[in-house]
Amino acid sequence: MNFSSTPRNPAPYRGRFAPSPTGDLHFGSLLAAVGSWVRARTAGGTWLLRIEDLDPPREVPGAAVRQIEALARFGMPADEPIEYQSQRTGLYRAALARLRADGIAFDCRCSRADLGPGGIHHQCVAADPSRPAAVRVRVPDAEIGFEDLLQGRFAQRLAQDVGDFVVWRVEGWPAYQLAVVVDDAEQGITEVVRGADLLDSTPRQLFLQRALGLPTPDYLHLPLALGADGAKLSKSSHSLPVDPLDPMPALRAALAFLGWPTAPFRELRSPEAALALACLDFDPARLPRVRALPAPDPPA
Repeated sequence: MNFSSTPRNPAPYRGRFAPSPTGDLHFGSLLAAVGSWVRARTAGGTWLLRIEDLDPPREVPGAAVRQIEALARFGMPADEPIEYQSQRTGLYRAALARLRADGIAFDCRCSRADLGPGGIHHQCVAADPSRPAAVRVRVPDAEIGFEDLLQGRFAQRLAQDVGDFVVWRVEGWPAYQLAVVVDDAEQGITEVVRGADLLDSTPRQLFLQRALGLPTPDYLHLPLALGADGAKLSKSSHSLPVDPLDPMPALRAALAFLGWPTAPFRELRSPEAALALACLDFDPARLPRVRALPAPDPPA
């Protein structure tokens, strides 16, 4: 295991949790929040909260406020003012302009149906010039990889595995890959701790970091919480919100899933006490590397 108790990046540690406001805080999101928060605290660093609200059709009214309030009740308020991606569009437009100026970004009117099976883009094939355009970046036929602090080596050949990918959506919004790269650099994030469902997004983000001349943080991808049917918990019908009015059952379950022994936390009654103990008893060797682990069922 390559994960150590101190970050590889020599800059002062800055971590973050970045939920999308598509619903209330659920167990899968709680895992990422707890993992990133404990990692930041044990590294003596700062923990930021960023709301990734760039997909209006999927956003649930009031969800961002409820997520923020729930995190506070779970003992994890942000260390700095909360950022909202919807208020940072100017930064994303500046990055897009640089990609265009460097000849990497181009307008594309291809739909998934145009591209055929897999939807991988290698050249534009759309025949309708009046169709609204998204913006893609042209990727090299080269392997891009990194050493994940928990999962180990991960690499992709972007041209074969992903193709030219979208950085600005046809609806007029920046795509996730561009926004997250710009945000992490602008906020000085030194290490990204998040769920393993985003592992295969990382080579695209490395490509954009290099194209934009931005620093690359370290990455640690936690295993996903899966339901009994093997489906990702956050996508299953059983992914109910955790209860911020009674946070300890879900917090104990999250800590157990991430490898902490259960006994020391049974008698604790406050999230702050549980998280403080988790930081004192943090052993990176206990973090599970397997991506498909069944999660303890959060309480109803």
